[in-house]
Amino acid sequence: MRMDLKDDLKKLGDKVRQYRDEVRVQLHLAREELKDEWEDLEPKWQQFRHKLDGIGQETDEARQNAVDAARKLGEELKNSYSRLRDRLK
Repeated sequence: MRMDLKDDLKKLGDKVRQYRDEVRVQLHLAREELKDEWEDLEPKWQQFRHKLDGIGQETDEARQNAVDAARKLGEELKNSYSRLRDRLK
């Protein structure tokens, strides 16, 4: 009986180790995926900042177009960063 208990605990330990290793690999891959997404968003962030800085220097019609473009890009960035933030929780 004592040997069965020892074997059961060894099997449990092996399973826990396997699950732990699998989770560690998945976490590493998830971090790399999130990092890639972050890096993809950075040029858009710079573009958004540039658009915001330029608003006010155009004619009324051009200004409205710039505001609309900045708003659209800002919403896209907000949603993308929100998804990344939620995935990190």
